[in-house]
Amino acid sequence: MSKADFYSVLGVDKACDEAALKSAYRKLAMQFHPDRNPGDREAEAKFKEVSEAYDTLKDPQKRAAYDRFGHAAFNGGANGHGFGADFSSSMSDIFEDIFGDFMGGGRQRQRDGRQRGSDLRYNLEITLEDAFTGATVDIDVPTLIHCETCEGSGAKPGTGFSTCRMCNGHGKVRASQGFFTIQQTCPQCHGRGQTMDQPCTDCHGQGRKQKSRTLSVDIPKGIEDGTRIRLGGEGEAGLRGGPAGDLYIFVSVRPHQLFQRDGADLYARVPISMVTAALGGDFEVPTLEGTRARVKVEPGTQPGNRIRLKGKGMPVLRSTQVGDLYVQLDVETPQKLTSRQRELLEEFQAISNAQTSPTSDGFFDKLKKMFEA
Repeated sequence: MSKADFYSVLGVDKACDEAALKSAYRKLAMQFHPDRNPGDREAEAKFKEVSEAYDTLKDPQKRAAYDRFGHAAFNGGANGHGFGADFSSSMSDIFEDIFGDFMGGGRQRQRDGRQRGSDLRYNLEITLEDAFTGATVDIDVPTLIHCETCEGSGAKPGTGFSTCRMCNGHGKVRASQGFFTIQQTCPQCHGRGQTMDQPCTDCHGQGRKQKSRTLSVDIPKGIEDGTRIRLGGEGEAGLRGGPAGDLYIFVSVRPHQLFQRDGADLYARVPISMVTAALGGDFEVPTLEGTRARVKVEPGTQPGNRIRLKGKGMPVLRSTQVGDLYVQLDVETPQKLTSRQRELLEEFQAISNAQTSPTSDGFFDKLKKMFEA
């Protein structure tokens, strides 16, 4: 049984262009698709027929052979038509055309060469004071920006793009190897379907060039070490006018000479004399607010005791809460005593009793009992 003319199958004129060919196939493929006609063998056969016709006519080389020799051009074995290997490539064209926009327009992005720019990382070190009050910091970021000369297109001003002659705008070419047909990205246009008439002389056709940018970064108060800040669209410019990537700023807080931070709380180690610890007293410590806070030492304070200053710590990020400041007291033992100082300490030791040093006396009493047992 002889096959019907492929142009008649698709209902197009022999001189039709590629757009008319695709439009006709799109309409028929949707009409006779097996999913729309379950169990209908006639619809399935018609679907195979229009798929075979379109697969032949959409390929410039196959179409030229068909126009010259008709169906005889593909007789003799592995013609590759029908509901087999080339069916998938035919359907990929129609479904990419129908659903391409819905799925994000990936085909168009590949064809015109637009690619999203890369994300960038910037390491920013700030002081604890900056983390306490918040700050605005200017940073210099070496990056790729859109070329101003060609406005990111990559083409020399006054020129444009032409349909690739090798793939006729498909972005892919086919090569036959024995019984197999291999489809691969067009080596001339790299899958874009278009070639640049003349590349921009400033960016050499890339649509972007290297430049250092100065950006102002807002550091919120209460930010913690290791926090990541994302600046959308501030990364590298996309290739040939594509969207820019993002800039990620990794914040580290420089160690402070007085305060150590744990979440919203601050800790400070303050040395006091043995006399102050024994008799009591007071002193002042600076705060990150820029003020001074008075710390009262109770008589008989022991080494390691902590005094809590409520509300003198770090602000909590994106909150009205504030942490506390804990002052840890380190009792300093006197060094390089004069003879008079030593005499006074020995006199003090002689008149001391269990109530003067209850902790140490109690400890050594327990040791004595252990050895006597």
